[in-house]
Amino acid sequence: MHDTPRPHDLLWGMRPEQLPADAPAWAVAVLAAGQPVVVRRARVAVGLVAVGLRGATRDQRLAALMPVEAISHRLVPEDLLARQASEDLPVFRVLAELRPLLDALGHAWGVTGSAGFQLATGLPTAHPDSDLDLLLRAERPLPRSEARPLLQLLEGRACRVDLQLETPLGGVALREWTGGAARVLVKTADGPRLVVDPWTAERAA
Repeated sequence: MHDTPRPHDLLWGMRPEQLPADAPAWAVAVLAAGQPVVVRRARVAVGLVAVGLRGATRDQRLAALMPVEAISHRLVPEDLLARQASEDLPVFRVLAELRPLLDALGHAWGVTGSAGFQLATGLPTAHPDSDLDLLLRAERPLPRSEARPLLQLLEGRACRVDLQLETPLGGVALREWTGGAARVLVKTADGPRLVVDPWTAERAA
């Protein structure tokens, strides 16, 4: 496993007293219940990890900082593929359909978003209209000629499937990379950037 927590990893161990003094009550309750936080993209001081907390509703989201020393357990998106969902929802049925197809491509991949959170915690965070959010590790360039068939695998499913390519520069939506634009949006620790090639920093624009 990669030693440094990466975006979309789930971390356990953050305590309510490590939240800002003005943190909402729901966030305090989330940590008091022992729920995990999600690693987000941001540049922070050594010894800290940028994380996000999620509550019971979509508007309950909070950005925070977690001390690295507080991490007691960690799950990466790839770990969640071995877990069975407790509910029969479209996102989980589609995940089961896609698993052998994506495994066959030879890339490391995993599940994030509400479906990933539910697989990790058992909490009912996904619902019948949820999108399926996936992550694919793309350390090496993925030509558009290979990316387009990948997108076709995801289309026409029982729920919308959003796949993000994790490149050395950051996260790129597969749909955007296959769109053919001269520059694509990459989510980085320093914010979004428009780049020509998400695998080569020198070609960033």
